[in-house]
Amino acid sequence: MANVSYVTEEGLEKLKKELEQLEFVERPSISQQIAEARDKGDLSENAEYDAAKEAQGMLEMKISRLKNALANSRIIDQSMIDTSTVQILNKVKIKNKKTGAIIEYTIVSDAEANLKEMKMSINTPIAKGLLGKKVGDIAEVQVPSGKMEFEIIEISI
Repeated sequence: MANVSYVTEEGLEKLKKELEQLEFVERPSISQQIAEARDKGDLSENAEYDAAKEAQGMLEMKISRLKNALANSRIIDQSMIDTSTVQILNKVKIKNKKTGAIIEYTIVSDAEANLKEMKMSINTPIAKGLLGKKVGDIAEVQVPSGKMEFEIIEISI
């Protein structure tokens, strides 16, 4: 069975737009590149043709992954989210116990993760360590660089 991914309506729309871009803009563009390369003659020694076919394969794989992600996405009703403990779609303000740095992340599905927007995937070690914790709790998280401790300062939507 495929993994269900919980997303916001905004995240679902973003996935749909990305799929639309790939299917209706990039796919025809690559098909055109293949046709142009084919018109140049001998395909056995045509690097342009080989590159275009490889790009087409990569694009089709990406389209397939996106379709799978969309099929397994479920929209979460944000009004039903509990803020007594850390869970998906919560904004969590945490304090690094070692450095004193305070940072706020929204915990989201893999499909919506974007650290530039402070959206952390639920499958990261830090998010996994925060899940289920309450304000005031200390989360010990094992990351590639070692063990880190975070204090939960605030949980919101």
